[in-house]
Amino acid sequence: MLRLPDPAPGSKRRWFIFVLGSLNFVISMFYRVSVAVISPALTTELGLSGAQLGDLSAAFFYGFAACQIPIGVSMDRLGPRITMCFLAISAIGGAIVFSIGQNAETLIIGRALLGIGMGGNLMVILALLAVWFPADRFAFLGGSVVSVGVLGNLLAATPLAMLSMSIGWRNCFLVFAIINAVIVTSFVTVIRDFPPGYRPPERFHKSLMSGLGFLLKKYSYWSISLSNFVRYGYFASLQGLWAGPFLIYGLGLGEITASNAILVMGIGYMIGLPVSGSISDKVLRSRKKVVLTTMVGFAALAASALLWTRETSVWIVFATFFGFGLTAAPGQILYAHIKELLPAELTAQAMTAVNLFKILGAAMITQFLGFIIGSEPATLSAPQDFNAVWIVGVVLLSVVSVLYVFVPDSKALKSE
Repeated sequence: MLRLPDPAPGSKRRWFIFVLGSLNFVISMFYRVSVAVISPALTTELGLSGAQLGDLSAAFFYGFAACQIPIGVSMDRLGPRITMCFLAISAIGGAIVFSIGQNAETLIIGRALLGIGMGGNLMVILALLAVWFPADRFAFLGGSVVSVGVLGNLLAATPLAMLSMSIGWRNCFLVFAIINAVIVTSFVTVIRDFPPGYRPPERFHKSLMSGLGFLLKKYSYWSISLSNFVRYGYFASLQGLWAGPFLIYGLGLGEITASNAILVMGIGYMIGLPVSGSISDKVLRSRKKVVLTTMVGFAALAASALLWTRETSVWIVFATFFGFGLTAAPGQILYAHIKELLPAELTAQAMTAVNLFKILGAAMITQFLGFIIGSEPATLSAPQDFNAVWIVGVVLLSVVSVLYVFVPDSKALKSE
């Protein structure tokens, strides 16, 4: 069996990096959705309107998106360790500002600082995995990090609600600021930018921005970025908003049944992350085959929902929603694909630039679907009233699938 070079054979440090980096990403996933559970308390205590709550939630993602390119440049030039130190200051400071905020403006500043601080939690660990592990472990380990990170979404649900009732939402964020400080301090202590004996690649792009300019000229970058924009953005729009109204108002399911369907979608995503990564790394030894096949599968599942009626079996609904999660998850492999198509010196810039599209996709596709549907969801009473949700998904996924066909497959898994 083909064995790829191992940059750090027998290293224990790399497994500490993997574990602590995964825990660090859990915190990021927690902060992403933490506003939903405490929104009643914010409304009661501070009198925030629905629009202000929306701004509050969005501030995290806009802060997150705004820092992606600078994070990529910083990691390539200063290294993941120093970059993580700066980000930690923003994250911990943001949590403190949020916890003491007395008005919407202060809370928005706190959320934006949190978004900036969390903006590199995934990218830093992916950049470290890229140099500490063989190429044929990267997709599996990267998928595993994200799969573990989904636990942060769970922490921001019932556990956060219970803790908030016990000690108040302000103290909750102070507690998580302390937890974050402990984890990130341990992480930075363990991190080494490269394993012993590793020789960083020679830089052909000497200035800070020339590497980014080289990246932006590559068709592969734009195709992979747009694929990430659509694939994750559409999945997030379903999981975070539009699946619920469709199931409840369109199909007439009860709230518990609808919640279970959305939960099943999340489970499919968690399972799909490490499984698809392993298939890509070890079985097919290809990035393109796994990504393209599942992207087309995602489009086909979305198209099948156009045929549903109120008599459609709930088991078909559950199976399809599980499939949504399963086929959306291999989008994580796009990070492996882009890093293996470009010079090693551009690894961090490439992955953060692709990650920028992922975050923007989640915000923009959700908003676009709301614009297309137009009506208040509660006024819709049949599955066909939500056809725009599925048609938009099918069209967007089909377009990026065609664009992705022309991206060359990675050769990293086939090298001797």
